[in-house]
Amino acid sequence: MLLIFFTALLSVFVAEMGDKTQLMLVAMSSRYKLRHIILGTAVAILVLNGLAVALGGTVGKFVPEWLTKLVASAAFLYFAVTTLIPEDEEEDNSDSMRLKIAPVAVFCTFFIAELGDKTQLEAITFGAVYGLSSAVVLWLACSIGLFLADMVGMVLFYLFKNKLSDRFLKILSFAIFAVFGFVTLFQALSIINKKLVIPVIASCAVLFIVTSILLLRRNRNCKN
Repeated sequence: MLLIFFTALLSVFVAEMGDKTQLMLVAMSSRYKLRHIILGTAVAILVLNGLAVALGGTVGKFVPEWLTKLVASAAFLYFAVTTLIPEDEEEDNSDSMRLKIAPVAVFCTFFIAELGDKTQLEAITFGAVYGLSSAVVLWLACSIGLFLADMVGMVLFYLFKNKLSDRFLKILSFAIFAVFGFVTLFQALSIINKKLVIPVIASCAVLFIVTSILLLRRNRNCKN
């Protein structure tokens, strides 16, 4: 069992290094506190790997890949735009409400982004190879490996973020979310119908740019 545990853990850890979810968590560190990111990520990982190991890919059969990617794209672009909203406006909500929403937002975004990713395919493969008798061991191994890999990059960035300006962090977060949003949208449209790729992405890009410009102008007017 120990061999199975460490084999699965190391395999998932290596596969996740440099993955998009690591960068996504880096971007989230400019919006949420570290404990909220850790909580939301940990729960999402446990749920995802539990589904992957136990159901062996059944979830993927019920949830079309294009739909998952469309939802993920919308989430990424939403976070990109909201990085332009001044923090003082976000603070209008009560502290208790933010405490409830932050971990849930991290959970949902991470869950959607990681669903169907290569690490999930690895968990499914391990589940199929070793069977239900090793399900708990595989679930823990895959979850720990995925969690450690995502936390390594994010925590290092979080420790050094105090040395970086708030403006730089916002620009970095905006860029990361925007790139992943449009890349994921491209992947979804390619699955649905390749003829839709150019017109839909162009339309979304125009809407995204206009919205971003309006928010930036409003921010400048508020400061003046």
